[in-house]
Amino acid sequence: MSPQELAALLCKEGDHHLAQQELPIATTFYMAAFSCSAPTAVQKVNSLDKGLWEKVIATLEMWCKGKNQIPKIQSKNLAIASLSVGTAAIFLSTLSPNNVVSSVYKLETLLRRGCSEEVVSKCNTLLNANPKYSMELLLLRALARVLSGTQVRKGVADYIQAFVMHRAEAVAYVCTRQREYLPRVIQAFSNYLSTYQKESPDCSSLDQWLGNCYDFLSAVAPDDIWVCRVQAAYLFEKSKFEECVAVCSKALTGFSADNNLRDEKALGLLLERAAAYFFLGGRMQEMMQDLAEAFAATPAQAMKHFEELFSPHDTERIEEQARTVLEAKFATYREAVRTRTELRGNQGTELLPSVIQTVQFLLQISPGSKRELSVRLADCHLLHGHIRAALDICDHLLAAEQKTYYNTLLALRGFCSLHAHDHQQALQDFQKVIEHDSPHPNSCIKALCGRGLIRISGGSHYLTALDYITACQLKLEETIFTIKSYVPWNQRGLLLKVLQEEGQKMLQKKRDAPGVYQLASLLEELDASDEASRILCADALYQMGRVEAAHKLLLLALSGNPQRSPILARLALLQLKKGFLYDGNQLLKKVIRIGDTSCLLPIMDIFKDEDRKLMQTHCHFRALTILKNKQEDADIKEAVAYLSFAIIASGGYAEDCLLIRARCYGRLGQKKTAIFDYNAILKEDPRNVQALSGRGFIYLALKQQKEAVQDLISALKVEAGVAIPAILSLKHEAQGLITQWLLQHGRTALTELVATKDHSNEETLADLLMIAKALIKICKDAQYHIFYTDVLIANGRYEEALDHLQEAFGHSLADDFASARLAVLQLKK
Repeated sequence: MSPQELAALLCKEGDHHLAQQELPIATTFYMAAFSCSAPTAVQKVNSLDKGLWEKVIATLEMWCKGKNQIPKIQSKNLAIASLSVGTAAIFLSTLSPNNVVSSVYKLETLLRRGCSEEVVSKCNTLLNANPKYSMELLLLRALARVLSGTQVRKGVADYIQAFVMHRAEAVAYVCTRQREYLPRVIQAFSNYLSTYQKESPDCSSLDQWLGNCYDFLSAVAPDDIWVCRVQAAYLFEKSKFEECVAVCSKALTGFSADNNLRDEKALGLLLERAAAYFFLGGRMQEMMQDLAEAFAATPAQAMKHFEELFSPHDTERIEEQARTVLEAKFATYREAVRTRTELRGNQGTELLPSVIQTVQFLLQISPGSKRELSVRLADCHLLHGHIRAALDICDHLLAAEQKTYYNTLLALRGFCSLHAHDHQQALQDFQKVIEHDSPHPNSCIKALCGRGLIRISGGSHYLTALDYITACQLKLEETIFTIKSYVPWNQRGLLLKVLQEEGQKMLQKKRDAPGVYQLASLLEELDASDEASRILCADALYQMGRVEAAHKLLLLALSGNPQRSPILARLALLQLKKGFLYDGNQLLKKVIRIGDTSCLLPIMDIFKDEDRKLMQTHCHFRALTILKNKQEDADIKEAVAYLSFAIIASGGYAEDCLLIRARCYGRLGQKKTAIFDYNAILKEDPRNVQALSGRGFIYLALKQQKEAVQDLISALKVEAGVAIPAILSLKHEAQGLITQWLLQHGRTALTELVATKDHSNEETLADLLMIAKALIKICKDAQYHIFYTDVLIANGRYEEALDHLQEAFGHSLADDFASARLAVLQLKK
């Protein structure tokens, strides 16, 4: 198939798509035909109606302008090569020899070959002939002049002329059709603007002209750093500070704080924006942030730019504002520390880098305050955990001849050494501060806290408590801040427990209740959730005589935990002290229901003697009342609880309460527990008949014969008049068992005595006589009277033995054992 035939075939395909109103595809087929046989295709298109011809021309123009893509086509049995914009431009110029769009495309191609002078010349000709297309031709001529290198000024003027005429279209054209040349265009503007301009190239004012230049640059290269910088500088120079800030902010979003802020361009933008903030007024925080970041990145370069932007008077104002910002930032950090709820937490330290940057900035612009600011810097480094940096600054400043801030530096170095585990050096520094003739209060507080912490490791917990009490007395808020920020986080928990324990011990020994109150207030601030600190505070208030304040504090603690026995017990005592017996008793009942009567043990040493006596009396009375009216196990258990309170309130020994409680335990079947109470009484009073009898009865129930007999004999020896009625109060079976055990014991002892013929053992004989007398009082059985007679005989008291025998059995003795004794006695007689 010849090219002409192929072109005809393609034109036929084009006609078909044209009839379907598929203009782009139809035009593509005509262009494909043109690439095979130009005359055939041109003849075909020129034969179209004028309207259709113009639509084909318009389609080709759109492709040449790059506004639309050339569609891909397929033809039956034909392979069509891909068509280019260049082909479209040639086709267009062939169809319409004076078409400006095709001419522009060809000129662009010519420009790529480096023929810039020729392009300028042809653009001049076309501009004269086609004013309708002035924007495209102006921009093409502008680029040609820029690329020529000899007509840069005129090229810039062309760009601005086109930009002013058609702003949006000009920017779109440059950003698409001249994108590859943008760096050259920006460089041309840079060279042009860097040269001092006395007047504009056109009839506009110089300010308007320069404004148009910067507007054009920011439109075609909004992200270019140089463009942003020069535009910001221009806006700053024209006192358009808000616009300057906006331009700088937009450019700086492309930089990362970690990597690119050291770039000189970014540094310039930061300082430019800071200056704009300064002259705007009311933007102090933002200004300081920019200045601090810039100086933190590259101090020397930042200082150079800073001196270019600000006068000495401006610098003084900035220093004043920077100090205000510094104090505000540090106050924010202190507030974050104060409101920190977690004792071991470090919330707030994230605020310190900004504070450190501000101090470092001030060090650069305020050389006269270098020592003062260096102390602040060391302090911030220490708080942020940069121990080595803080220690180096402290060592350097302490080694200098100037001695200002001496105590502050010693206190800071002490904590640096403490963090570095050099306790000896830390203690030396803290001691120097404390022993100074006139130490600074805050430094003294730090030194006291630091020394107190070191004393914990030495086991001097009481001295630790004294140090912290002294610190609280100087300034409570500063002490709280010191512990939360300077004391290592992993030592705060131990410190809290040590201070709680020592405060409790001091109150138990009735020492310095006001001091303990301050200490407890400190502990509450350190950890508001710790109930032990609140209770310690209430105990200190109680010892200070501030009963109502203690009561309110305990009620507050109780609201968070209604089942806490230590709080309930303390509240009960305070209610009894105020005369509210019913309320006090209800609180005690709650403690009993909880089952934690031992909670009173640590409290008793804190209570005053008269209040303990009040508690003891009330609880004893309540127990007696319960036992008098009710005898169920539950009632007896409640009575036991009250008796336990009374015993604890007494200091651990209340004989009457112990006796009653022991009997109650016996009735509840808790026999071994009952023995403990009897033992407690007998430890203090070994001759207590009731305790001896009671314990004997318990041993009886436990079938421990030896121990029971021993206790009952001891009771009978001390006061038989009390012991015998106690025995007689028992059930008949129990009495029988006791008398049998006593008789058995007596018989054994008597047999041993007679066998050894040791009648001189008066003590044994007296004991036997006492047992025998008790037995005949307890029981009238013959065996006990015979035993009594045998004891009298062994004692050599024959007449008494005979009299008792006759009295007990009468003169006609029916009992064989009695008759035998009578015969013996008659022989003795």
